[in-house]
Amino acid sequence: MIEVSGLTKEYGAFKAVKGVSFSVERGQILGFLGPNGAGKSTVMKILTCYLPATSGRAGVAGFDCELQAREVRKRIGYLPENNPLYLDMRVGEYLDFAAHAKGIAGPSRRAAVARVCEETGLGSVTGRLIGQLSKGFRQRVGLAQALVGDPEVLILDEPTVGLDPRQILEIRNLIRSMAGRRTVVLSTHILPEVSAVCDRVVIINKGLVVEQDSTANLGRKLAKSDRVQVGVAGPGEEARILLGGLPGVQRAQVRSESEGVAVLEVESTKGTDLRADIARAVVSKGWGLVELKALGLGLEEVFLQLVTQDSEHAAAETAAVTEAAA
Repeated sequence: MIEVSGLTKEYGAFKAVKGVSFSVERGQILGFLGPNGAGKSTVMKILTCYLPATSGRAGVAGFDCELQAREVRKRIGYLPENNPLYLDMRVGEYLDFAAHAKGIAGPSRRAAVARVCEETGLGSVTGRLIGQLSKGFRQRVGLAQALVGDPEVLILDEPTVGLDPRQILEIRNLIRSMAGRRTVVLSTHILPEVSAVCDRVVIINKGLVVEQDSTANLGRKLAKSDRVQVGVAGPGEEARILLGGLPGVQRAQVRSESEGVAVLEVESTKGTDLRADIARAVVSKGWGLVELKALGLGLEEVFLQLVTQDSEHAAAETAAVTEAAA
């Protein structure tokens, strides 16, 4: 549905995007993750035909974003980081205006506005001025204008910035409900957002894609060792000593102990799966095995590891160039 290949954007001597490539399948929610200034919004603007790329290609639904911009715009809904609202318009009027701007006419326009109001939960506020709404409802209005015309693709740039926790949860649930029906690219620097909403993640830093995969696969791929969480109905310290002595185990530690159940984390050499050995050891002692599951790196750990590695690599390159010049 979305194909980006070798995308570059230069502003004079500054390269904001440096050969970015990724794809998004139909019905998938992709998290476009990176720190502020990583190049996320620039890629979004190229995908929405707001900016031309310096080189490379971006395509949506088989159409080129530069050469077939009109066709691309027919198929996308876009919510930029700065929500494009007219605060002195009423919600219904604004959405009618957005539908008119997208070429929807007559009864079809009224039906389109009614449909997006129902989908985004705006039915109770259609007669209110946008300027009188809470930030959460304003974001809903922005999403509604993106949804007018029933686009195949939604491109959302930082849709929950500035919202309170309840509003964030509402917007995330709304986005998640679109999975399978629409292709969504969600740009954010908020790590829990990606874990809560997205199927896959592309991590970008300093204009470069540093990794892309499902969040679970990223954790397994980048982990330097394998970790298992074990719940034992038995004494925690004895369980730690027992499991720590198994072949291949690097470390075992008790994470918590309550009401006769100890939760331990067992770390082993990468590429080993000790769950069967752990289960046998626990059962052989007559303890109950309450829990046994493999652990990967959390998204926060993955993100920090990738961004730190990328920054260290860039610093090393800069130092090498400086030394050579001297």
